[in-house]
Amino acid sequence: MVITFPISIWMCLKIIKEYERADWDSGEILNHIFFCMGLILVLPCIDVFVKVDLRTVTCNTAPQEILTRDSVTTQVDGVVYYRIYSAVSAVANVNDVQQATFLLAQTTLRNVLGTQTLSQILAGREEMAHSVQTLLDDATKLRGIQVAQVEIKDVRIPGQLQMSMVAEAEATREARARVLAAEGEMNASKALKSASMVLAESPIALQLRYLQTLTTVATEKNSTIVPNRT
Repeated sequence: MVITFPISIWMCLKIIKEYERADWDSGEILNHIFFCMGLILVLPCIDVFVKVDLRTVTCNTAPQEILTRDSVTTQVDGVVYYRIYSAVSAVANVNDVQQATFLLAQTTLRNVLGTQTLSQILAGREEMAHSVQTLLDDATKLRGIQVAQVEIKDVRIPGQLQMSMVAEAEATREARARVLAAEGEMNASKALKSASMVLAESPIALQLRYLQTLTTVATEKNSTIVPNRT
């Protein structure tokens, strides 16, 4: 007994780090005492000791299938950053903080994205993540949890739908190129028409244009034949 006493005392000592809080229950109902950084003594079979980490925790949600509002099945996964700001609420109101936050994050992500179309999800990923973060933060306040950030990591769509989207994007680019080419030709024809009208109304301008053309031809070739205008 005397020999094992130092070892027993050593096993009863618990170290609380700076970023942790300790929930120490002396056996009385709801008689929780929280300790900050330091060294405390916990008696076996009498005291209940729980350490709570106050640092930011990363919670990765597994890929889950979501049916969008326009009836497209997608696979979405995300990551949630949260921290415990109230150790009392985290210990008293929930059994497993991490598991509860994980399940709530998955459910909230599915509910929010399920009300949007696929194009809205792809175009507004940051807005969707902010909505999920706001809902999670409101739902976890009673548990002493603050949800700092939510990110939607990946949105996977079926391969056939990907090919259809690529074909649609290519067709849109081709149509846009045709429109730009048609606009360019129309502007060029308007400019030619305007120039021809000016030249027709002014013989002097037509003569100057003729001389300018001769000058251009002469600079490109060594010999130039100028027809006699009668």
